Amino acid sequence: MRNTITANELKTGGISRLDAITEESGEAIISVRGKPKYVVLTLAQYNQLRECELETALAETRREIEQGRYVRETVAEHIRRITNG
Repeated sequence: MRNTITANELKTGGISRLDAITEESGEAIISVRGKPKYVVLTLAQYNQLRECELETALAETRREIEQGRYVRETVAEHIRRITNG
């Protein structure tokens, strides 16, 4: 893969090598002992991914509220419920 860099290449090439790869393909995969292990994203890509995750969580929450799948309780009741106390 064009966006893969070995751990050793990263060690010798540093951030400038990651910059070159992420600039070209948007992400870099770091392989360790020949196996893909890590993914490096630009901050913009990471923020976009997080935003998508949060939008999905919000949509799920809204669906559960519409379906009446929620509990209304005090903080003390909530703590008791989640700690089985």
